[in-house]
Amino acid sequence: MARVLTPRAEDFPRWYQDLIAKAKLADNGPVRGTMVIRPAGYAIWERMQAEMDARIKDAGAENAYFPLFIPESYLKREAEHVEGFSPELAVVTHGGGKQLAEPIVVRPTSETVIGEFMAKWVDSYRDLPLLLNQWANVVRWELRPRIFLRTSEFLWQEGHTAHATRDDARAYARRILHEAYEDLMVNVLAIPVQVGLKTARERFAGATATYTCEGMMGDGKALQLGTSHELGQNFARAFDITYSSAEGGREHAWTTSWGTSTRMLGGLIMCHGDDNGLRVPPRLAPVQAYVMVVKDGPGVVEAAAKLRDGLREAGVRVALDDRVDTPFGRRAVDAELRGHPVRVEVGPRDLAAGNAVVVRRTDGSKTPTPVDEVVGAVRAALAADQQALLDEARAHRAARTVEVGTLAEAIEAAATGWARVPWSAVGVAGETEANGQGVTVRCLVRADGSVPDSEDEPDLVAVLARAY
Repeated sequence: MARVLTPRAEDFPRWYQDLIAKAKLADNGPVRGTMVIRPAGYAIWERMQAEMDARIKDAGAENAYFPLFIPESYLKREAEHVEGFSPELAVVTHGGGKQLAEPIVVRPTSETVIGEFMAKWVDSYRDLPLLLNQWANVVRWELRPRIFLRTSEFLWQEGHTAHATRDDARAYARRILHEAYEDLMVNVLAIPVQVGLKTARERFAGATATYTCEGMMGDGKALQLGTSHELGQNFARAFDITYSSAEGGREHAWTTSWGTSTRMLGGLIMCHGDDNGLRVPPRLAPVQAYVMVVKDGPGVVEAAAKLRDGLREAGVRVALDDRVDTPFGRRAVDAELRGHPVRVEVGPRDLAAGNAVVVRRTDGSKTPTPVDEVVGAVRAALAADQQALLDEARAHRAARTVEVGTLAEAIEAAATGWARVPWSAVGVAGETEANGQGVTVRCLVRADGSVPDSEDEPDLVAVLARAY
């Protein structure tokens, strides 16, 4: 396999690109910075979508869709927002062969256009909370693109809500952070994220607070996997999102926004991948068990099909590979690259002994198993390996995280992993110094690990790292 992929320890970025190409997850698009997500990669994204969508709906939000094109004037109505996004905007100036009366921005995010319609739809306190989500593509012109991590166009969900009070808005932003984002990332993606508060320097343009989920990748760098924002009344004032209160007065609403994207696919690769390819956590995997005919022989294909059917009846997502005209070694390498959690290999010799071989992607173990025990063995392996990947990622993060007391120590430690340092030892000036050396404050947390309300709280801990 070393001849298929560049070893991670030798060149991590090259390994990442090799894996995406060899596992047929994605390809570069025809316009610089765009990507084509191939079926193998999109199947994983669909599973992420389904799991995330269910959690968002459990939190009471409803799906809608808003336009790709946004009048430039909308963005200009919230000054900090447009200033934050100006370098990344793609702007349409001509349409139908004519110059447009007003330039149109290709959606970088939808706070402005959704704010316009929230103002139309909200009249009374009885209309609140208004909880919306959309699945869409967005465009942010990227100067240094990397597939899944930073592309000029990417796929995501973006939630937007309006509330009667600040407390209700804050509670909802945090509910999404923990019950949708953190739960999905830890319990499905098996990525042990650090949840915390972004500093004022790092928070979303136009927000009053940004909460984040940060994952550690295989090379010790951080990756922001999802964010949830309190927008205060900034967008409500800009777009006149007001409501009649129960007391009869006219009040501005409090709004939130929150999003996750195809960046989670990049995080999945860099957190769990190894020198043999991708390792997909069983709860996420589009194909949990991959039944493979090793070589044709009397009853072999029939036995493999019967195992497939038995696994499917047991609730396992399963596929059958009976392409005996293609060398088994090549097919096995492809299965390793794509990270199917379990392979069930059926060949004439195994079947003669009444067995099939259960191969676990996580640890590479190969276990001859009586045919009538395969379903139970596969289900047990799936449960064990979901936990094993999470445990391995937690151990990796613990081994690459150090507690330090000074900014200088934190910057030094960030060369190989994460540093936890008192926020009081960093501060705004120290954050600027760290940024100058390629290190950022990923988030702030309380001493007990909980998420603070403000960076001005005493005794906060800052997590510093290099990041993608």
